[in-house]
Amino acid sequence: RAAVIDVVSRAQRTLAILTPNLEPEIYEHDDFLLALKRFVLAKSFTRVRVLISEPGRAIKPGNQFVQMGQRLSSYIEFRNLAQSLQPEAQAYCIADADGIVYRANHTTGEGMIAQQTPEIARLYLSEFDQLWQAS
Repeated sequence: RAAVIDVVSRAQRTLAILTPNLEPEIYEHDDFLLALKRFVLAKSFTRVRVLISEPGRAIKPGNQFVQMGQRLSSYIEFRNLAQSLQPEAQAYCIADADGIVYRANHTTGEGMIAQQTPEIARLYLSEFDQLWQAS
């Protein structure tokens, strides 16, 4: 959670999030929601794109991230990832094609954070963009 909040706090223009189910331990936490709100409201051109691979488990009544997305729909967009496009078990959050928090298996807390590493972030952002367009 701390790594995701750090990446979101450093973002200037865009966030791209691939998540199985809007993992509540990360994306429902008050610290994340506050960092996201600050990011979105700081500039008029920010954009948050969220791909959800298990939408049935993700969209629950009262989900604060989804509610924020509904209120700030000009900035935050959610899409369901098609079953045919499901990546392995990975999850990530990319900021500005520069910083990334990546977990090869979303069921564990193990992963990596890479700040100011555009070569790594762009690689995953390219994958995300393809999944986004196909969804």
